[in-house]
Amino acid sequence: MPLQEILLAVLWVGLTAYVLFGGADFGGGVWDLLAGGAERGRPQRSLVEHSIGPVWETNHVWLIFVLVITWTGVPSVFAAIASTLYIPLTLVAMGIIARGAAFAFRKASTEPWQQRLFGATFAFSSLVTPFFLGTVAGAIASGRVPPGIAKGDLVTSWVNPTSLISGALAVGTAAYLAAVYLTRDAERGGRTELAEQFRRRGLIGGAVVGVLSAGGLVVLHADAPRLFTELTTGRGLPLLVLSVVAGVASLALLWWRVYLAVRVTAALAVVGLLWGWGLAQYPELLPGVSLRQAAATDTVLASVLGALALGALLLLPSLWWLYSTFQRGEESPAASE
Repeated sequence: MPLQEILLAVLWVGLTAYVLFGGADFGGGVWDLLAGGAERGRPQRSLVEHSIGPVWETNHVWLIFVLVITWTGVPSVFAAIASTLYIPLTLVAMGIIARGAAFAFRKASTEPWQQRLFGATFAFSSLVTPFFLGTVAGAIASGRVPPGIAKGDLVTSWVNPTSLISGALAVGTAAYLAAVYLTRDAERGGRTELAEQFRRRGLIGGAVVGVLSAGGLVVLHADAPRLFTELTTGRGLPLLVLSVVAGVASLALLWWRVYLAVRVTAALAVVGLLWGWGLAQYPELLPGVSLRQAAATDTVLASVLGALALGALLLLPSLWWLYSTFQRGEESPAASE
């Protein structure tokens, strides 16, 4: 396999990890926003805080990974995306910073008004950040980022039907993943009532994501016909089918309260959609620019891949230890309330 294709596969693995882990973190913030008043929403917010507290910073490693790989592996594509889409990307950066700062300050605050202020900032940032990330994906998928520095329209490149539906889908997917993960966390902590609350939210969220996905195909048919064709009749079709089947299975498992297995099927539904898009668009990264044309030299690619392999020997076991240790926790703080 050519080095550029290996690099693209590694890049997509990193993007997948960020969507599954970082996306669920953002989704936790969405449910924090919708938890209700201070007293009524306290158990849900405590569970959200307990679930994402040990890993929320770690999950952004995957975003940094994706940015660095794109910058070094396909520099002209990185330059075009960063310059044309600098408005939503700046809003994403501001959202991540505000969200992290508010999450940390809320835990350290003792005054109710401070907790409300930081809590609202955390929740609102968790909602808008995945939306703007989705608009970026929609801009790329619909071919509105031409090659060159700032050659695309600075507004319509990300304010268009495909971008807007992609932004809504990103928020819905994040909320759905978070509900699925939080349902299992609540069950493990012995909070049956909380598990039921997030189960209902997961069922509603999954149904909304299904509707948005179907609506997205309709939008793609009119706004990005080439991508629509590849997704529905071409190379992306098997993965699209996987996403649909896994999504339906997730809703069934949630309905039957099989909370551990539903984590796998929910992740498969998201992975199928994400990789279906990637396969449908391959080998074109930007309009008229193929992977082979955009990739750095083989010397650079070999160096990057070698460095990644060495780094993975340290990073992946560390991440596995962190996640597995946290998942072995016996009880959440909410369980004692």
